[in-house]
Amino acid sequence: MKILVINAGSSSLKYQLIDMETEAVLAKGACERIGIPGSKLTHKVSGKEDFVKETPIPEHKVAVELVMEALIDADHGVIKSTDEIDAVGHRVLHGGTVYCDSIVVNEDVKRIIREYFDLGPLHNPANLTGIEACEAAMPGKANVAVFDTAFGMAMPEKAYTYAIPHEYLEKYSIRRYGFHGTSHNFVSHEAIQFGALGDNAKVIVCHLGNGASISASIGGKCVDTSMGLTPLEGLIMGSRSGDIDPAVAQYICNKEGKDINEVLNIFNKQSGILGMSGGISTDFRDVQKAADEGNHLAKVALDAFAYRVAKYIGAYTAAMNGVDAIVFTAGVGENDARMRGQIMEYMGYLGAAIDEDINKASRGKEAVISTADSKVKVMVIPTNEELMIARDTANLTANL
Repeated sequence: MKILVINAGSSSLKYQLIDMETEAVLAKGACERIGIPGSKLTHKVSGKEDFVKETPIPEHKVAVELVMEALIDADHGVIKSTDEIDAVGHRVLHGGTVYCDSIVVNEDVKRIIREYFDLGPLHNPANLTGIEACEAAMPGKANVAVFDTAFGMAMPEKAYTYAIPHEYLEKYSIRRYGFHGTSHNFVSHEAIQFGALGDNAKVIVCHLGNGASISASIGGKCVDTSMGLTPLEGLIMGSRSGDIDPAVAQYICNKEGKDINEVLNIFNKQSGILGMSGGISTDFRDVQKAADEGNHLAKVALDAFAYRVAKYIGAYTAAMNGVDAIVFTAGVGENDARMRGQIMEYMGYLGAAIDEDINKASRGKEAVISTADSKVKVMVIPTNEELMIARDTANLTANL
């Protein structure tokens, strides 16, 4: 069974073709700058030179057609025809309160994705465009929506409800949803298996990158997660502020003569370690370099990031009345041993300790980095959202 995984953004479309017999990636790539001058397709097959095609890509339908052509090309293709693709799995940001699991796409699913455009304005429209482009390019082929919010929908009411008038939940579905859900779902289950933790293990996953979030799960079922109605809540991130007193927005509006949309744009795109460091970068490596060179603001930004992560780990340990494993994933979590070590310095009260040599040697691969006598297992588990999407798609379409 071969599954094509599509992640459509507003001006991009990433893809992977996965053979579900072995879960091997047969080909992957991306169409960039869709609808923008300078657009191109980059197609990658293991053991072959990358194929790059610079061509106008005015819309997502054209992007999907280019992907199909690349996959079946005699020189750099990996299949003879699109008939070999059994189904298409799509990353979709928001399913609101309606869809709590992955689902085969029909007209009602598309209607709900459309209804939640206002909660996912940057992603849902692009995700729907990707679905409709695949429907047009491959009529009759099953498409599956894998919602990024699905994992967080398992949260209990006490965890997802905001302390605002209840009518806003009823009228507008204003509640905490959580994001990076496909990653958290994959990593929490992978950690249980890799770490031999047991079916009801209490796991805290730290998805740390330019976008960052933390989840707490028991037996792979989410009990809390740091992002909320939008991805702005929670940890300090590359350019997002994370948790902040709501009155700060009003204060800046009044002082600067800005409206709330302008200030939220600042919180989303000009804050986080970028804003705290005085505008150095959203890239943690650049900020770390500046800190090492004596930049005080850069050091404070990184210290604050580690501190916020440690606070969330502590909160989620309390929420679950214990923790069996702390897991690091995503760009920073998988590759930045120094940041992992800085965060784990706060975890002495849990009896959690990491082996510094193993930690330094662990980069982008599954590893247990805790000491033999650590009371909490500490792991690095690379995330694989595409594989998670492919698995859900295969399971839902196997009998269609």
